[in-house]
Amino acid sequence: MKRPLQRPLRHWLIGIAAAVLLGLGALAWVVSTRLPTDDEVAAKIAEAFEKRFGVALKVGGAHWTLLPVPVLVLSDIATDQPRPITLRRVTLRLDPAPLLQRVIAVDEIEVEGLVLPRASVRAFRGKGPRPQEGGGGGIVALPAPWTLAPVPVEQLRWRDVTWIDRRDIALAYDGEIRFDPGWRPRQARLERAGLEPPAQPVRLRLDRQAGQDRWRTRIDAGGGTWNGVFRLETQPDGKLQLSADLEPRQIDIESLAQAFGRGTSVAGKFSGTTTLSAEAASTDELGALIRSLRTRTTFSVQPATLTRLDVAKAVTTVGISRGGTTSLEELSGTLETQGTEDGVVMQYSNLKARSGVLTASGNLKLFNRKLDGEIAVDLVDGVVGVPLKIGGTASDPELSLTGAALTGAAIGSAVLPGVGTAIGARLGQQVEKLLGGDKPKKPAPKPVPKARPQPRP
Repeated sequence: MKRPLQRPLRHWLIGIAAAVLLGLGALAWVVSTRLPTDDEVAAKIAEAFEKRFGVALKVGGAHWTLLPVPVLVLSDIATDQPRPITLRRVTLRLDPAPLLQRVIAVDEIEVEGLVLPRASVRAFRGKGPRPQEGGGGGIVALPAPWTLAPVPVEQLRWRDVTWIDRRDIALAYDGEIRFDPGWRPRQARLERAGLEPPAQPVRLRLDRQAGQDRWRTRIDAGGGTWNGVFRLETQPDGKLQLSADLEPRQIDIESLAQAFGRGTSVAGKFSGTTTLSAEAASTDELGALIRSLRTRTTFSVQPATLTRLDVAKAVTTVGISRGGTTSLEELSGTLETQGTEDGVVMQYSNLKARSGVLTASGNLKLFNRKLDGEIAVDLVDGVVGVPLKIGGTASDPELSLTGAALTGAAIGSAVLPGVGTAIGARLGQQVEKLLGGDKPKKPAPKPVPKARPQPRP
């Protein structure tokens, strides 16, 4: 199963940060100086950006007006990087009334065509905005006596914001968010854009509950739902904790994977429960909060199909087995995920599968598309168990007898062909364990030299 929350949430926050930094910095300068030309606005934004981030910025065009409301439009923006971050267009609309009190409040920011290559975004880690309580301090430096409104940005919209991941897979998102004070989302929507059938829509919606740091969460994915509640807590020591309880219901695995440009070796619809947790040292480390994200999903797929493996074939043949399919009445287990600098680690545990032909149990790790795990397959209602090694990649998985079982399988086939192979494989594994085969072997003791006979006097 894929995890549809972690990466979309991170992309959403990055898009917000980029738009707010560009927009508020530009508007603060516009309203605190003489009326500048469009070229002067573009030059000032590029200068301020490079000073803040240490990366040069090209602004292809800038246009602003004061009537009927102040509006700033920037176009064809690109960072000076080997693979630049690009922005086709960003529009900022200012609320004119607070300007009389030298307060800046943005009615709306609209972002169109933002492209975020992962490697380029990483260059800004630790340099981005740091939202704080009480009006958004730390977002942008304003010239005195200008200040930000309690809600600096009322609404942010984005369309065709594309994240390019470490495997060069580009995923586009549309969405919008309305803010309460303290940069808390009042309502939010995030949606995978440009999906083609048979992929089902993937959409996240958040609604804040009675001004608390709790959000009703509704997720449409794979033709099913993944609903629940998100919570955000600030501890007395300043530590920020994010948690969620969600309930996936009848989510089609293949459709969900396709929506995020991935493949899967399992077909079927799953239901279960999901818990999510993350933490950071303070509210100033929002990026660290996202990177620490962990999820745990207990799932059941009824019925299920292994679309790239034939387990029965692997059991009855000695050697590596690839391809084929396996129909299952049920596949269940627990999936835990943890983000790292090099990708997401997916750990499957307590896997159990059953069909009219076999039952199986085991564990599996998936990291950087590589599979590593073991399963025990029972052919006769738990009486005959065959230990199999899972290897290969997510797109080309393979099954083979474990090294411990190969000798036993050969012995079993000599005694009783067919079932004898399975029995022998199981016996081979158990005998190895009894003999300490799973532990490091101790070096053999060195032979004690025999005493040499003494010469006669």
